[in-house]
Amino acid sequence: MISSRNARRVANLAIASALTILLAACSSMSLPSLSSSSAPEVETGVAPDMPATIRSDEIVGRWGLASFQNPNDRVRTEKMARDQCKQPYVIGAGQSGGVVMHLADQATPQELRLKGSPAGKNYIGPAGPTPGEQDREIVSFDGRVLITRFIDKDAAVRYGNMVYVRCAPRA
Repeated sequence: MISSRNARRVANLAIASALTILLAACSSMSLPSLSSSSAPEVETGVAPDMPATIRSDEIVGRWGLASFQNPNDRVRTEKMARDQCKQPYVIGAGQSGGVVMHLADQATPQELRLKGSPAGKNYIGPAGPTPGEQDREIVSFDGRVLITRFIDKDAAVRYGNMVYVRCAPRA
């Protein structure tokens, strides 16, 4: 049983807890505004869609594909990717202006978008925030060699830096 001396402390604690819960509930509710201001609220943390500096038609085509973890292996990996042109990875043109590629751990390719960012980086990924968890950053692209890295840490460790080397046109 609670003594009368401690009853006041328990009651004050209960009232403080109830007020905290009430205030937390009020802050999560959106009540209609009574002000005459009609300025739209801008959602913070989500940048507006920015176009990439690389066009999707620049990366559509047949590519030799290999990957590396250690940056010192880049030159050797580019040669290995070039040798894969016997069985090229095909990046197709999407119906909505994107490119058709695989996402990490997905067996079926789908249309992805090329997206830009305020920092000047380019990404390939599904519609959504930039960079999204399923996006891959375009680390470098010179028209002949495309190097990408997945944003998702697990996928980045598994796949490393993906090196795409453009295959020669078919004879």
